Amino acid sequence: MVVQRRGGRRRAKAVAGCVAGGLLAGLLATVSGCSSQTVADERPGGAPGAAAAVAVLRQAADVLVSSGSSRVRTTLETATGGTRVSIEGSGAYDFERRRGRLRLVLPRDATGAAEHGPITELLAPGALFMRNRGAGIPSDKWVRVDTAGIPDGNLVTGGATDPLTAAELLRGVRRASLVGEVGLDGAQVRHYRGTTDIGRAARVASHGVRGPLRAAARGFTDSLVPFDAYLDGLGRLREVRHRFTVTSGASGASGARPAGSADGRSAMGVASTTVLYDFGVAAAVRLPKPADIYTGKVGSPQK
Repeated sequence: MVVQRRGGRRRAKAVAGCVAGGLLAGLLATVSGCSSQTVADERPGGAPGAAAAVAVLRQAADVLVSSGSSRVRTTLETATGGTRVSIEGSGAYDFERRRGRLRLVLPRDATGAAEHGPITELLAPGALFMRNRGAGIPSDKWVRVDTAGIPDGNLVTGGATDPLTAAELLRGVRRASLVGEVGLDGAQVRHYRGTTDIGRAARVASHGVRGPLRAAARGFTDSLVPFDAYLDGLGRLREVRHRFTVTSGASGASGARPAGSADGRSAMGVASTTVLYDFGVAAAVRLPKPADIYTGKVGSPQK
């Protein structure tokens, strides 16, 4: 048995061959009966296993809703022109109410000094609320963004993928296979690998997610997204990693121009990882009152 360390966690590799814009632009300038289901005929490389893998993955969002809530860790990694940056997030999510709270830590500069203060994000159906978001915004005010109005549906713009949206993306799985079983955060999980289609997911997504996914289906040049997903014995999504290819426009919500060609457009590889754990934890999220929402001009994230 080979043991790997990844991001401070230990992964026990049990099967041979198992291999393991907005803020983004600114930084670059179950159904209840299904929750206990296991699939007996899944086998790495087999056609019946592939069909079963697709079916299980398409149910992942429903299983999360039936699970109630969990703690969340997120990582958004970008690569363009040899430059890599990473945004780390942590918090909790209520899958029944479709609300979450994340604290995002932005990357440090080359000297190790913090470039930006942490940003607090509240996630809700169709909306993203951010505090400590930009220059000139009062510290006690929130910025509200309509996620259906963002070209990528806020899959990467906000610095993290909404955990339930990450699961809803799996409703559009085109192909998938079971890679094997691994140990993840003390639990035995099944590792699946495949490709999902944003447009297909948008057509069958839950009501509160359809708008953002429709926007993403129109905004991405390629709607096919490779992924790796890890599900536990109860069918709960424990980790999912999507790999997007994003073509950035001239500027995002931060107002900054990404690195790239003269017209401000550049191709970026973006890997979004969502980790879910401590299911059932309290995850009450109170959305801002109208009086607490900033309505003026938003500048670049503050330093």
